[in-house]
Amino acid sequence: MAEPPSSLTPEEHAPLADLEDWEDFVVLRYPERGQPADPAKDRDAYRNYDTPARDTVREFYRLNHTYQTYEFVLQKEKEFLSLDRKRLTPWEALEYLNTLVDDSDPDIDLSQLDHLLQTAEAIRVDGHPDWFVLTGLVHDLGKVLCLFGEPQWAVVGDTFPVGCAFSDKIVYSEFFRFNPDIHVPEFQTPCGIYEEGCGLDNVHMSWGHDEYLYHIMKPYLPEPALYMIRYHSFYAAHREGEYEYLMSEHDKKMFKWVRAFNPYDLYSKSPEPPNLSELRPYYEDLMAKYLPSTLTL
Repeated sequence: MAEPPSSLTPEEHAPLADLEDWEDFVVLRYPERGQPADPAKDRDAYRNYDTPARDTVREFYRLNHTYQTYEFVLQKEKEFLSLDRKRLTPWEALEYLNTLVDDSDPDIDLSQLDHLLQTAEAIRVDGHPDWFVLTGLVHDLGKVLCLFGEPQWAVVGDTFPVGCAFSDKIVYSEFFRFNPDIHVPEFQTPCGIYEEGCGLDNVHMSWGHDEYLYHIMKPYLPEPALYMIRYHSFYAAHREGEYEYLMSEHDKKMFKWVRAFNPYDLYSKSPEPPNLSELRPYYEDLMAKYLPSTLTL
């Protein structure tokens, strides 16, 4: 049975040339409902993910689907959810995340903070509540896991439940044939170790920045914001309609917020960077309204 490698090669640690590779792939896979993907930028204008020699996303998902096992998830929850690695002000945390910037992205030369500000500003322009705006600003903050030495396939990527059968609607589902959990009989039914309608709070999700940030923000943000953060990469559920049998009625109602958030995350990216000096005072005040003076990561 395969186990996560104890010593990762550079290719296994960072199979994507850039974390933006995954984000661009998601935009192409899930164009905004009722509209084609950005008509000003067709598929050929992005990295060509169909060419094997350049298909970093495919390799990323091979690793993700091979090593995201039930036991791996439990291990990571134990390792990181004590939240005792670093203490930063909210703005310092955003600046810390910004060190993930990679200048190799040929599509848009934007920092992580620029993307978060663009997402938040798009939400604000549409007149949503300020907590919704704040969610846009912080939703990717969990990617600091990369700065703690975690491989990309344990930080980003579409998320999914573990401990039950893998849906064939999960992107690159063919790679689950390498996952040791397919040999565990109790994991092979739709509900697996869970009860039908048990509620997603009782389900272990594949490990990554969504789950990690949810636990950081749980004491501070309203429940709709926490659903957005925790499940914004759970595309098999909020875009493909899978795993409803695990959801409680409350989950089903709350997923309207996840679906409302998704377009702002995917389609707000613009080559024009936001004006940080003008926006910073507003966002510092907004963070002070909801978040403590120091976050523990």
